[in-house]
Amino acid sequence: MKYQRLINLKRILEKRSYFLFGPRATGKSTLIKNTLPNATVFDLLDAETFQRLVRRPSLLDEQAEDSHIIVIDEIQRLPSLLDEVHRLIENRDRRFLLTGSSARQLRRGGSNLLAGRAFTAELFPLVSAEVSEFDVLNYLNSTGLPEFFNHRDADDFLEAYIGTYLQYEIQAESLVRNLSGFVRFLDVVALCNGQEINYTSIGSDVGIPERTVANYFSILEDTLLGFQVPAYRSTTKRKARAHAKFYWFDVGVVRWLSHISTYEPKSPQFGQALEHFIALELRAYFSYRKRRLSLQYWRTQSSFEVDFIIDPELALEIKSTDLVKDKHLKGLRALREEGKLKRYGVVSLDPEYRITSDDIHIWPVALFLKKLWSDEIF
Repeated sequence: MKYQRLINLKRILEKRSYFLFGPRATGKSTLIKNTLPNATVFDLLDAETFQRLVRRPSLLDEQAEDSHIIVIDEIQRLPSLLDEVHRLIENRDRRFLLTGSSARQLRRGGSNLLAGRAFTAELFPLVSAEVSEFDVLNYLNSTGLPEFFNHRDADDFLEAYIGTYLQYEIQAESLVRNLSGFVRFLDVVALCNGQEINYTSIGSDVGIPERTVANYFSILEDTLLGFQVPAYRSTTKRKARAHAKFYWFDVGVVRWLSHISTYEPKSPQFGQALEHFIALELRAYFSYRKRRLSLQYWRTQSSFEVDFIIDPELALEIKSTDLVKDKHLKGLRALREEGKLKRYGVVSLDPEYRITSDDIHIWPVALFLKKLWSDEIF
């Protein structure tokens, strides 16, 4: 493989079957091919394979007689197949890896996700720990999708990727009636990446009702193309806002949808992209390391703000400056008055690590990433 992915499929499948969810093109098929070469693979995107399994689910057992591991790719296309999977796990002690790029169809099909007989893992776009000689600026101006990371034709790939998503996930599954409205929604939400969700404002910009906006956001989350970061509301001295923020799953997709060719250091767009990137790193870290932590953010009615709260461990600000000053620490200091979190810090372009006189950590980006994936932050 070109990159050493952090998920070890052989290890996680030693004792339990697994669902492996991840957006299209995050490298699920490549990872399986390179780490499970002896597995029997059923690709439900292949029309012939799909039709044969619809007619005869028992082929899962018959064709994989000599395989220890059975892989079903894009399981959401045929949720009823989980009944046969369930039977084979129970009665034949089969081990399954069930991959998918959408949880929507599984839920809509009433699937029980095997009632705990299979655990769940996620595969994200590339993270810093998977890339040798990682450079954050290169990453922000490319895409985390492995096939075209740091590739000169990355933007052409991203254009095709969005088209494929619209064709296979949206049109094929008839998820929306007004495709042109959904395309406009994608453009607007890219520009709102990392901001509070306002259904009224977005609906006005796109020309669709608020309830349709809410449904469109749920489609993005169900097809794993985005996630919400809820508001941290445990403060008492200052009233916190309640709306969640929304982030796309990949910095490159946002850049392409926003019609930005290059992020320039210290520009407002670069600062937003850096915040987005750190959100993705933290989210992937919690998943890959099986840490029961989650992202929140804090913003008060009087406009104090902290980018990320990992309760109760850390309050974290992201700044694209190369010299963090007192003016950058107002939100952290206001939040610290509540006395609810253990540590406070900033990730920035500062060249050296330092600690302020009131014990706020200033981490250069590269150092923060190194400590994060070395398990020294949490």
